[in-house]
Amino acid sequence: MPNDVNGAITDSVTQVNTQVVGDTPAIAMGNLMMSTSQALGVAAQNLTMGQQQANIMWQAATVQGINALLNTGEAVTGTVSGQIIDRSRYTPRPGSGSS
Repeated sequence: MPNDVNGAITDSVTQVNTQVVGDTPAIAMGNLMMSTSQALGVAAQNLTMGQQQANIMWQAATVQGINALLNTGEAVTGTVSGQIIDRSRYTPRPGSGSS
């Protein structure tokens, strides 16, 4: 079995190996950039979702606060009216004969 290999074949194999070794850093950087850009995109989406949820919560808290402020007058009026009614029930009227 002869050990001689055609020179064109060895040159072709050497060129392919050189190309693979030369392309490896570029491919690795491309993969790194793709992974980084995907991670940054997901982080931006998460940030946007968090802001939307916080805005919904703040809006609900504002509505609850405004409702509490608007209903405070009615609550005070109802409490005062109840106290007046209770006093009129239990305090004797002048001239009723009860001391």
